[in-house]
Order: sequence, then C-alpha cells, then structure tokens
Amino acid sequence: MPRPWELLLDQVVRERYPRLVAHAALVAGSTSEAPDLVQEALVATFKGRARFTTVEQAEAYVRRAIASRAIDDARRRRRERLVAQRAAAQPAASAEDQAQAIGRDVVRALSVLSPRERACVVLRQMEDLSVAETASVLNLSEGSVKRYTSDGLARLAQILGTHPHVDETVPVRATTTRQATEGAR
Repeated sequence: MPRPWELLLDQVVRERYPRLVAHAALVAGSTSEAPDLVQEALVATFKGRARFTTVEQAEAYVRRAIASRAIDDARRRRRERLVAQRAAAQPAASAEDQAQAIGRDVVRALSVLSPRERACVVLRQMEDLSVAETASVLNLSEGSVKRYTSDGLARLAQILGTHPHVDETVPVRATTTRQATEGAR
C-alpha cells in the first residue's frame, strides 16, 4: 500500500508536471535542461518524506527546489568556465609536455567527451583500473562504468578516425566441398 507522500508525489507528477517543466525552462533558460531539473527537484522534495499535505504546497516546494538547483547549476558552470580560463592562462609547458606524451589529438578528443565518459575512459584505459575500482572511485554502478567506457571509446574512435579495439576476426572465404578437396590435393 502506497504511503501518503507517494500518493502526493504521483498526483503532483500527473497534474502539475507540464507546468513544472515550463517553469524550469524559464528559470534555467533552457528547454532541454528543464525535464532533468524538474526530476532533480522532485527527488529533493520527496526524498525526505515530504511534510506537506496538498498538491499546491508540494508544487510550491518543487518550484523553489527548481530555482535552487538552476542557480546551483549556473554557479557550477560559471566555476567550471573560470577554472578553464585560469588553466588556459597558465604557462603551457607542463600541459604541453603531457600533451606530447599522450598525443595532442587524444587530449583534444578526450575534451569532447562528457565528463563521465572521459573519467571512465581515463581511469579504465590510461590508469588501468578495473571496472569495480572505477565504479568505486566514481561512485557509479559497474554497468554504468562499462556503458560510459564503451560510449567514450566509440566516440574517441569516431573522432580520431580509428577503430575501437575489439577481438578482430579474419574473414574466411566460403568454399565448397569440391574446392576444399581439390585444394588439399
């Protein structure tokens, strides 16, 4: 039997979800980020066994959570931009040495990957950690590590114009029985 807060969550999602997504799109300035923002706000709102009793109260709380998360995301992106700008302003000697050791093209290709794909690829392929070790370091499931690594390697292969390392098989030309026996003579 569902608990009262679960029923309230279900009702909020059924009745108010489109309005919450529209609100999130306005607050975040992005329609593509809005559904994720609403999802995060719903989880944050209801994870502590919500203490409100009406859909209106719950919606108001979710709207505040959306605004808080949008602000947090904007701050995080701003910090990341500042860090990237500072890193770009640093003398390039150490970064240049590293880029030469690994290869500039690989470093550039890694920068195109999503943060989780990049982390999984680097930890698995460059640091030689196991799937379990990588999952522990990144606080992900082993399945997620495998997926991010696979996706990242596929994107790297596409960007670098290479083929991902797979067990290669040698194509064998089909022969008829007659050709096989004549070749054996």
